[in-house]
Amino acid sequence: MLSLVAEAANQPIYWSDLGLTPGIELGSFTLRWYSLAYIFGIVVAYFHLSRMIKAPGAPMAQKHVEDLLFYCTLGVIFGGRLGYAIFYKPDLFLDFSHPGWMPWGLLRLWDGGMSFHGGVIGVVLALLWVSYRSNLNWLRVADYIAVNVPFGMFFGRLANFVNGELWGRPTDVPWAMVFPGGGDIARHPSQLYQAGLEGLAMAAIMLSLFWLTRARWKPGLLVGVFTAGIAVARFINEFFRQPDAQLTEFAARSGLSMGQWLSIPMILIGLGIVAYAISGKTGTAKPVPQDDPESAS
Repeated sequence: MLSLVAEAANQPIYWSDLGLTPGIELGSFTLRWYSLAYIFGIVVAYFHLSRMIKAPGAPMAQKHVEDLLFYCTLGVIFGGRLGYAIFYKPDLFLDFSHPGWMPWGLLRLWDGGMSFHGGVIGVVLALLWVSYRSNLNWLRVADYIAVNVPFGMFFGRLANFVNGELWGRPTDVPWAMVFPGGGDIARHPSQLYQAGLEGLAMAAIMLSLFWLTRARWKPGLLVGVFTAGIAVARFINEFFRQPDAQLTEFAARSGLSMGQWLSIPMILIGLGIVAYAISGKTGTAKPVPQDDPESAS
């Protein structure tokens, strides 16, 4: 009897037995969980950022929050997709199967493929644009946005798990899972590791720094901690995540995955920003009057 229990305990968990679906069926249309993850992340970030700017020292007004919501969403989508094509799957640029000048592969977002690092670049460009147009201190705006990014990371990684995609490397840990498309091999549920480290852990760190310390009064400190922290979390998680099929050979040859190589400069940049912020060279935080949304910070 005990041997049967032990044998059952050593069996991997089958993702297909969890009864998960790709989304909510609405007639002939499926509202996918990944789309809902983006929506949930944006909504939570919007309401939390709206609360943050009511605390002393806010570098923006409500009008800027709404602008940032729009442009950062575009930055995540376009930056994430272009980053995926550049860093992970360049042949998307060569797919001209649809009439017109645009490579059709880039537009097929429903086929999957978004780069975290590309999304970061897209958000940075969005921040620079909104800050320049509204005459805001872009470094302080970045501080406030950085606190809210882990919300989206958490929902997004949970959606990856529900979709049964981006599974981990082979393992024999008790919680190993067999994913569709991953063969009969038990693997790390690396999406859940990422949701925990990149989402929950980073959210706890960023929220604590903002609400329980005076970090927001040191321009650049919050975004520096986030940049280094999220890159370290990604670097660690890549040891458990299966590299993209087209980059498996690259990872074996170079010793690190593409995600890890891209995370190294982010770690260095983040640490540099933290050191710069602590040195006081970024200046003193100045608030934007909430009744004058066009005032400079």
